[in-house]
Parts: sequence; C-alpha cells; structure tokens
Amino acid sequence: EALKVLADRAGVPLTHESREDRSERARAAAALEAATEYYRAALGRDARAREYLAHRGVSPESVLAFRLGVAPDGWRGLLEHLRAGQYSEAEIERAGLAVRGERGLYDRFRARLMFPIMSPAGAVIGFSGRTLADDPAKYVNSPQTLLYDKSRALFGYDKAKGAIREADACVLVEGQMDLVLSHQAGVAHTVAVSGTALTEEHLRLI
Repeated sequence: EALKVLADRAGVPLTHESREDRSERARAAAALEAATEYYRAALGRDARAREYLAHRGVSPESVLAFRLGVAPDGWRGLLEHLRAGQYSEAEIERAGLAVRGERGLYDRFRARLMFPIMSPAGAVIGFSGRTLADDPAKYVNSPQTLLYDKSRALFGYDKAKGAIREADACVLVEGQMDLVLSHQAGVAHTVAVSGTALTEEHLRLI
C-alpha cells in the first residue's frame, strides 16, 4: 500500500514481477557483477589499456571509483569464465554479454576499455566499451535487456544524484570519458547518455 501511494505521487507505474522474473533478473545482475570483476582483473594485466587511461588523465582513484576494466582481445574469454561460474549460455546472452553467431555464442565486448553502467542504486546493469583497436565502432553498448534500457539509464547518475540535488542543476555530457574526467575535476553533478539521444525518461530521472 505504501508503494502504491508513493508510485501514484511520483507518477510511476507500479508493476508486479513473478518469482521467475525476479530470479532471472537476479541471475542477470550476478552475471554482470561477475563480468565487471573479470574486466577489472584484466585491466591489471593490460599495459596498453592502463597507458591509455594515464594518457587521457584518468587517475587511479577514478579507475577504482568507476570500476573501469578492459575486455581482452579474444572471442570467448568472458563466456568461458562465466560458464565456469555456473552461468548458462542462455543467461549470459540474456544479460547482454554475448552475441549468437553462426558458430555459437561469442563475447560481445573485445579489445575495449569497459565502463560499467550502474542503476541509480549502484548495481551494474550494462556496459559501454570504448575500442582500444582500429575498430570503426568507437563505442559498443549493452543491448536492451531485463536490466538495461538505454533510454532510461544515465552513466554516472548513481554517483551524481546527491550532487545534482545539492546544486539544483545537472551537467549533461555525451561520453563516458567526459563524465569520468568531469567528476575527477570536481564537477560531481554531471551525467552522460550512453549511445542514445537524450530522452524524456532521462529528463524525468534528473
């Protein structure tokens, strides 16, 4: 009843999930968290990615705060890591971490600097990957999933929401790197869109 009152007051539709839906969302969230840790560990072994971050002026503190990582240049590294962690191929694909091709599943993100996209509560819901190779696709983002909707998600919002409230203002930037460097420079009320135009849902969130 309290949720219904608050939902009506905020103009938010209140929906009910089945136990199966909750379980599927929980498994997807766990797979995304495991992927984040996999990418973070890979960054520690990738001198080129660390040099790129240093060249762009990203501090070690920002790397930790935003949980940055790197997707190795391979086809099935994350997939095999998650399968060893008892995730099924279907679960990995539904979490947006793998793509199905003619020869089966392969990693969606390869040879990319990885920016985890968080929910307002700070849980990983998707990724944006910036190429570290000569890929014409500068950024690859997670697809629409049970947890990630690019028309609603704002990169950095979980860290910026308090500062936005304090400043009664919000700075919008386009890229993940712009966001990280803005926060690093003390402009904490900054958020970024991820691979989409600014939407009405983004503005409602702000």
